[in-house]
Amino acid sequence: MYIYDSKMKCDSSKKLFYDVPSLCRYLEPLRNHGKSLVTTNGCFDIIHAGHIRYLNEAAELGDVLVAGINSDESVRRLKGATRPVQSEKDRAAILASLCMIDAVFIFNDRDPCAFLEILKPDIHVKGGDYPNEIIEKPVVEKYGGIIRVLSLQQGVSTTGIISKIRSS
Repeated sequence: MYIYDSKMKCDSSKKLFYDVPSLCRYLEPLRNHGKSLVTTNGCFDIIHAGHIRYLNEAAELGDVLVAGINSDESVRRLKGATRPVQSEKDRAAILASLCMIDAVFIFNDRDPCAFLEILKPDIHVKGGDYPNEIIEKPVVEKYGGIIRVLSLQQGVSTTGIISKIRSS
């Protein structure tokens, strides 16, 4: 885990996992007690109101919300050389500090299919900005899970925020 000031009220470091196997060990007793697992993933480069709304909606769908954070390398592959703005460790720490999230991990793949095959969430959540063809759908539905696409908060995006900062 990451090291934080011990005076922090919320020890978010307990929500951070280095890899999927350690996350599985954390989730196992929860799943054994019938807790439902909701997963989501993304870059989460600059947390904004749309992210907060989305994550709150996702958390309402089940008992445990796990967020996969794209590694710095995978964000560059997806968004270009100028992204991410914040490091993967900082983005993970910010997400882990949010009360609606139970666990956070960083993944390096272009898409979440590999970790979904292992975690087998009851529900995998995508934002409303995703196209109709969701590549995770066959993986999630293969074991009986479902995909939920949540609403999109119009006019709020990381790309828009970055553009606004650069133009001012």
